[in-house]
Amino acid sequence: MKPIRVGLLGIGTVGGGTWDVLNRNADEIRRRAGRAIEITQVADKAVEVARKKVGRKALVTSDAFELVRDRNVDIVVELIGGYTVAKDLVLEAIRRGKHVVTANKALLATHGNEIFKAAQKKGVMVAFEASVGGGIPIIKALREGLAANRIDWIAGIINGTSNFILSEMRDKGISFDAALKDAQKRGYAEADPTFDVEGVDASHKLTILAALAFGIPMQQKKCFVEGIRKLTADDIRYAEQLGYRIKLLGITKRRERGIELRVHPTLVPTRRLIANVEGVMNGILVKGDAVGPTLYYGAGAGAQPTASAVVADLIDVTRLITADPEHRVPHLAFQPDQLSATPILGIEQVETSYYLRMRVQDRPGVLADVTRILADSRISIEAMVQKEPGKEKRVDIVMLTHQALEKNVNQAIAKIEKLSSVVGEVTRIRLEELL
Repeated sequence: MKPIRVGLLGIGTVGGGTWDVLNRNADEIRRRAGRAIEITQVADKAVEVARKKVGRKALVTSDAFELVRDRNVDIVVELIGGYTVAKDLVLEAIRRGKHVVTANKALLATHGNEIFKAAQKKGVMVAFEASVGGGIPIIKALREGLAANRIDWIAGIINGTSNFILSEMRDKGISFDAALKDAQKRGYAEADPTFDVEGVDASHKLTILAALAFGIPMQQKKCFVEGIRKLTADDIRYAEQLGYRIKLLGITKRRERGIELRVHPTLVPTRRLIANVEGVMNGILVKGDAVGPTLYYGAGAGAQPTASAVVADLIDVTRLITADPEHRVPHLAFQPDQLSATPILGIEQVETSYYLRMRVQDRPGVLADVTRILADSRISIEAMVQKEPGKEKRVDIVMLTHQALEKNVNQAIAKIEKLSSVVGEVTRIRLEELL
């Protein structure tokens, strides 16, 4: 049987890893797929660098569209990233009847609905295991392994850069800025780390996971996003003293009124496995009604782990390349005509527990004023810690609340900040027990 011919768009970090894995494990892959899989063409702007990498084993071009349109390419692997050119290339490949493998979470979260619709119409596959969690097979788990379950919720550490920064802040007691500089020196954070530390990257991945879990279209613009830049070493230390760790989580939950879709720093009990996912590692909890909580852990980025997922997709596509399109696993786990119009809930409609920290003047009546405001807003206190006052006779008060509506918490915080005894803003971090 003739080998499957692959066109690789981009041979940078992940593309290079894909080339290495596919060649290093060629025999094993052929035995699994039933036929050989070969990268026959590579498109990259750095033509000479690409030629040094592939030698005479593949044709190299600087024109990605030329590769996509070539009849001798069966599967296009898109690893160039971004929203614009990548979208055009993927749609062109689909129009030409080619299957696509991509690691581009931003592209799918933003334009996935259009891409999957085009692929369905043309009868081709778009595989995207590498778009979330690097080498962790979370996409396959949701699409196939957990197909019998009604998914209740997902909570994931899905950005290694932010998790490394939070781990360093906790372990070393350092500031966010110091931890970020360390991450950049080690190559874990980009020169412009905005997408990672502000939660944007995680929101792209969460959008994909929510679509797979609940059978809804991609709706990244409706995802609530809050990053870790404002977190302080004090908050991480206080959380630890109370038995919690702070993680940047992507959380999506099925509720009676709709679907929660949110990314933000979250207090998690230290006894939970996910609270102990440290450094650049990823961990994703999925709660199904039949299976209960399941945890998926591993390297969320890097050349080899991500290449592992890309090549796994190539094997899957190769196995199914002659299968009737009607009998393939649907792109978003649910049949395309069975996607739900369940609304995405705004953050003010979310109900969870909260960590509240406020700096107040050390004088009588302050605590009574704060607790009265919380009670008026239907917020009850589960635990409270009052720290020793400093030289300026100001003291930190930390409260953990029972579950409350975000809208009510917003109103209470606004009133508390207006008290003359309260100095500066109230720090609010959401809390999840993840039971």
